[in-house]
Amino acid sequence: MQRRFVSIWFRQLLADWQLIRRPELAEVPFVFTAPDHGRMMITAVSPLAFGFGAEAGMRAADAKAICPGLKVLDDKPGRPWNLLRRLGEWCVRYSPIVAIDEFGMDGLLLDVSGCTHLWGGEREYLKEIVSRLKHKGYTVRVAIADTPGAAWAVSHYGKVTPLVPVGGHPEALLGLVPEALRLEQPVLARLRKLGFYQIKSFVSMPRSVLRRRFGGDFLLRLGQALGSEAEALVPLQVPVPFSERLPCMEPIRTRTGIEIAITNMLENLCRRMQTEGKGLRTGVLTSHRIDGKVVQIAIGTSGATHSVSHLFKLFQLKIDQIRPGLGIELFVLDAPKVEAVEVPQEEMWTSRPGMDDQSVIRLLDRVAGKIGPQVIHRYLPATCYWPERAVLQARSVTEKPASGWRVEKPRPTELLKRPDPVEVMALIPDHPPAFFIYRGVRHQVVKADGPERIEREWWLDSGEHRDYYQVEDDQGRRYWLFRSGHYNGDQKYKWFIHGFFA
Repeated sequence: MQRRFVSIWFRQLLADWQLIRRPELAEVPFVFTAPDHGRMMITAVSPLAFGFGAEAGMRAADAKAICPGLKVLDDKPGRPWNLLRRLGEWCVRYSPIVAIDEFGMDGLLLDVSGCTHLWGGEREYLKEIVSRLKHKGYTVRVAIADTPGAAWAVSHYGKVTPLVPVGGHPEALLGLVPEALRLEQPVLARLRKLGFYQIKSFVSMPRSVLRRRFGGDFLLRLGQALGSEAEALVPLQVPVPFSERLPCMEPIRTRTGIEIAITNMLENLCRRMQTEGKGLRTGVLTSHRIDGKVVQIAIGTSGATHSVSHLFKLFQLKIDQIRPGLGIELFVLDAPKVEAVEVPQEEMWTSRPGMDDQSVIRLLDRVAGKIGPQVIHRYLPATCYWPERAVLQARSVTEKPASGWRVEKPRPTELLKRPDPVEVMALIPDHPPAFFIYRGVRHQVVKADGPERIEREWWLDSGEHRDYYQVEDDQGRRYWLFRSGHYNGDQKYKWFIHGFFA
């Protein structure tokens, strides 16, 4: 696939942003300023102020002298980057790879390889971007080329066409000024001093001569523009390997339309996952509305699956959370978490109960979709003797335990997260309790079994051992109590309750 890149240059980013927020400033010249070594320097100008001669980098006092009625606004550090980040997140509808142009901090770079045909071709693709951003209030220049550097150069300094044909970027660069290569000011000054006012004046010179005269960064920028040096874009949102996009010819506003879109994307996504032996664990549906707002819903599965019908039922439970507004123009379905799928062995006249039964797993997924995954827990035995560490929570219902459950000693059905102190009366210290008081309630013990000593795992932490007792009160309720360490009459709380038996 031929790589293609789009450069979007916001010619007056801060000024357009301010005019969108405050339309009353349309007839007022204004500038943004920031302190620099004790002076207020202009960082951005409005079109009216530029017409009077105000420019970025000028002192605010000089601009006031040449521009009557100039309004001075305070700039904030990082504001251009924040604006470009929000605009870049909006432009994700046009390409999954959107990066901020960090050279001038006034534009975006898009990798549009394989995307333009969805809008009817590259010319219509660029028209769509320009018209939508203009409708939002931003003045932009765009260009498309085989390299990010060439697209940047044509969008900033091109005068013929923003559409550079495939393989035509070297010719498009020849007539441009050296500034189109994104060079630093000292290098540009050296080029002008030697009489190089166009790229074609030095592009055919030996590389050794150019390196000696202008340095390695100059050759890097030249190579990036011509395509001989690779230029990596740092996307605002890292694309996931399994993702599907569905642009809509007409805005979608009905539940039926949303369901059709989800079904189409799931069929393509599951087909890809099935060929690679993968299954979805987490799915995120992002809906881009025509008013610029983004709506997301997410699902999770207990086990990896690429069943279209099952995944559609999970999304169907959350469709009501999607507010289409005036309409949805783009759907994006991502699978940020996938796992390998174990192909089940087909057997006749047999059933596999428990967590190996796919119907049980799908039932749990639907329950989690309705009331939340936080209400479903599965626990596995851990290879630890200490009660608090003897159980761990499974990451999925299909996870296999590393060891079996210990059944030689009874354990309570409910184990407290932290043992609670109780007041106990025992005939002698090593005997089971005669009664105990827990949360102000006295429990008379009628039956008891123990002690069972559990030594502390000294390689993990330090502390006393525990002597556990199973006790039953006069109401038939059974508890798991323990005494911490050896008997010490000076210790106030040496008895604790740790669990309840069924």
